[in-house]
Amino acid sequence: MGGRQDDVTATSALQIPLIRSLDPPTKPSTNRFSSLCAIMASMSSVLLGYDIGVMSGAAIYIQQDFEISDVQVEILVGIINLYATIGAAAAGTTSDWIGRRYTMVLSAGFFFVGAILMGFAPNYPLLMSGRFVAGIGIGYASLIASVYTAEVSPASSRGSLSSFPEFFLNVGILLGYVSNYAFSKFPLQLGWRFMLGIGLFPSLFLAAIVIFVMPESPRWLVMQGRLGEAKQVLNTTSDSIGESLQRLADIKKVVGIPASCDDDVVEVPKQSIHGGGVWKELFLHPTPAVRHVLITAVGVHFFLEATGMNAVVLYSPRIFEKAGIASSDHKLLATVAVGVTKTVFILVATVLFDRVGRRPLILTSVGGMVISLVTLGVGLTIIERSHEEGTWLVGLCVGMVLADVAFFSMGMGPMGFVSSEIFPLKLRAQGVSVGMVVNNAVGSVVSMTFLSLYHAITIGGAFLLYAGVATVGWVFFYVVFPETRGRNLEEVEGLFGNLLWKFSTKKDDNTDVENS
Repeated sequence: MGGRQDDVTATSALQIPLIRSLDPPTKPSTNRFSSLCAIMASMSSVLLGYDIGVMSGAAIYIQQDFEISDVQVEILVGIINLYATIGAAAAGTTSDWIGRRYTMVLSAGFFFVGAILMGFAPNYPLLMSGRFVAGIGIGYASLIASVYTAEVSPASSRGSLSSFPEFFLNVGILLGYVSNYAFSKFPLQLGWRFMLGIGLFPSLFLAAIVIFVMPESPRWLVMQGRLGEAKQVLNTTSDSIGESLQRLADIKKVVGIPASCDDDVVEVPKQSIHGGGVWKELFLHPTPAVRHVLITAVGVHFFLEATGMNAVVLYSPRIFEKAGIASSDHKLLATVAVGVTKTVFILVATVLFDRVGRRPLILTSVGGMVISLVTLGVGLTIIERSHEEGTWLVGLCVGMVLADVAFFSMGMGPMGFVSSEIFPLKLRAQGVSVGMVVNNAVGSVVSMTFLSLYHAITIGGAFLLYAGVATVGWVFFYVVFPETRGRNLEEVEGLFGNLLWKFSTKKDDNTDVENS
């Protein structure tokens, strides 16, 4: 009798876990502190966004005040991306040396000085010097926001949180547009100075919250051997203690710290601390996985800029003028609508990145941009050749500009920041800096050539050219871009290594995500 009871007890003990295992898994609730950290880090993107937005209108008044040519306007507007390349190139190494937090403070300091120089510039050369200093800060900010956010976020919400830098970039663009409209009524020599100079306040706010509120990246702390501090940060930014321990174990393995080591402070090999040999691993002797990661990241940043979004955002008043809007107030208000649209539709990506996945969103995004750019190019060509300015054509062109920025913001735009997740820990800061260098270099070319380009091949032809680039981009993403949703950062590298993975017969049985 007792033996039978023991058998029943044993059987019940086996059945209960089996029955529970059939229950649908519950999605962990979003960690609020990691969300707060991501929001604070992403605020550095406001600096870049504000500069992009404010220059679209300020350039009009600067051209009148300093009596400069269209070519000088192109250089003034677009050169900041080239200057940002310098900051982005240095930011990877800097953030590995002094940490992610203090790199944000450094970026805010550069932008603060740049805003003062631009606001008080008495002539074009000194205005360009202010653009140089601000550009360095923007380069630092564009890299560190994505790296920090990816490193502090749990896997369950990393896609959504990593899209925050793009959201705040769009907030900055919108603030720049609003600043244009607000100060457009000021005297000519005063209005544009307020537009540019007021940018010093976001930089002060960013520096303050970084110094007094934000923790350091747990992955950087482990790279420094500061395990005790890393544990504290991981405990507060993970969805559970179990996940926190797993994240710590994964990072220790990548850095080369024994799993059994539980000391608060440990010695880490110098190569792990300061990224020795990183450039060789990226360019000279990359593994197939690293080569695939690098091609994917560079491709994301290239097509993000080469599809002409900088031209739309920076020169939207001129685009609306070509579409038939004559009133300056109406052009600036239509430009504000661009900023609102970009800001609203980034929320689509924030919600869907961790639900639908990265791959479906970016393919939908780029496909929608192709259709919008083709329609916009055709509409502007009809207006230019027939000199017809009917209300329906104006509405079509304005609608297609808004559709283009909407599709961009729901996938392509935030993917530039989310792509930081695909690099291995040791290569992340420098790898993201490579992507940002490509981003800023291509962005500067687009920004500094748009006016000359549309004079050469018409404004409609310019957008048809961008549509062709976007079509090539869609094919690129379809072929080389795998799905990374739901993976820990230390697992993502395993998805790469076969550039033609989409056509491979090998399947990953552990992946429950659709790839198309």
